[in-house]
Amino acid sequence: MTGKFEVYKDKADKYRFRLKAGNGEIIAVGEAYENKASCMHGIESVKANAAGAPVVEKEPAS
Repeated sequence: MTGKFEVYKDKADKYRFRLKAGNGEIIAVGEAYENKASCMHGIESVKANAAGAPVVEKEPAS
């Protein structure tokens, strides 16, 4: 089974999305958006940018 994006309204009546793996586990969550169109744009941004994004390991703070 393939992953999916779920769009929903939170308790503050804001739009959010979460990315679920094929097994149903939540693997990413988006920020709160004022409207559904902005939320959908956020999903498209993740789709467009995630595939080629490098993995960067941050050093612990001193």
